[in-house]
Amino acid sequence: MAPRSDSGNPDGDCPPVDAPALQAPRGTPLYVHIPFCLRKCTYCDFFSVAADASTDTEATVAAILAEARRRAPAAPRTVFVGGGTPTFLSEAELEHLFETLESHTGFRSSAREVTVECNPESLTAAKARLLRELGVGRLSIGLQSLDPRILSLFDRPHTPEQGLAAYRIAREAGFEDVSVDLIYAVPGQSLDAWLAELDSVLDLSPSHLSAYSLAFEEGTALTHELETGRLEPLDEDLALDFFLETRAHLAARGLSPYEVSNFATPDHQCAHNVNYWRNGEYVGLGPGAVSKLGATRFGNPRSVSRWRRSVETDSFPASWEETPTALQRLGETWWLGLRTSEGVEPSRALERSGCALDPDPALREARELESQGLLVRRGGSFSLSPRGLPLADAVSRRFLQLAPSSVDA
Repeated sequence: MAPRSDSGNPDGDCPPVDAPALQAPRGTPLYVHIPFCLRKCTYCDFFSVAADASTDTEATVAAILAEARRRAPAAPRTVFVGGGTPTFLSEAELEHLFETLESHTGFRSSAREVTVECNPESLTAAKARLLRELGVGRLSIGLQSLDPRILSLFDRPHTPEQGLAAYRIAREAGFEDVSVDLIYAVPGQSLDAWLAELDSVLDLSPSHLSAYSLAFEEGTALTHELETGRLEPLDEDLALDFFLETRAHLAARGLSPYEVSNFATPDHQCAHNVNYWRNGEYVGLGPGAVSKLGATRFGNPRSVSRWRRSVETDSFPASWEETPTALQRLGETWWLGLRTSEGVEPSRALERSGCALDPDPALREARELESQGLLVRRGGSFSLSPRGLPLADAVSRRFLQLAPSSVDA
């Protein structure tokens, strides 16, 4: 649930005023958005465009690098290249992207983690080896399912066999840190079938796994199928069984939950995403990408042509910005932090948000949720209780009600 693109106010009705003057501090995490996919998956609401051989990917890479020259932070401590499908790019384009990012940022000597997302149909052995040589240390493979029926429902352009082959390609290229994305609780899916599928993936020994309960996002093809009655969601009680069994299954196989939907072996948490959940600063480059510097969030247009036009004319590319109040920032810090196993330490949340209210309204809310058995307190930090965990979204969003916020719109 990283705000890598499309977060905030993507309709662009609040043009940037403060954002053009903001400079990213040295070390700020860097996100790069590659918008291209072979085709648009039915569940996806990230900004992406179906591309083909005629798509001018080279010009988009050039524009990303032009934006990086002006806006990328020096010495980023993490780099995450997502999409879309970054491995849709050619080997030459990938090399140009990373070599020039290195010249603009020096990431190879500063970043503790460099991640590239990839899809099975476009991760070749040659691209995997090249990415390793270019300084990438972590691959995140969008497997999503090993069930042909579900892959078809999602309109994924790969087979289960290609998914497993992509994992082997990553390992054979020398990647020790490999993450796999899976989606469960899909209409028509049985719990036994899902756990067998999960075991097949765990037998590969990934260092990290993201397991998401299927969400029907507004405006997606899958949601349209739901709204027109052509698709029935899983029963809520069965969906809860999926959630609880998934967590138990992964823990038994050595992958500990560090966020509601993310699991890792020791020392293999995704540092880039942990920064998001801690409500830290970040810079996003590319169409649809979001940045947060200081208290201000701002984002590029969800249009390749509009974004490129801005970059190519030396205009500031963002189409919107928002600066939440200190109370809103406090609520958002709790909203994000409660998704993690480390939880939220109240005084640290006040410090991060710059909120000086006394008494602390978030602490009052946390104590109330603790009295209801939805939060627990350990070592001064609040986190979701076993009872609160399946209600993570509803519990954490209580903190957004401390003050009106665009996140809660």
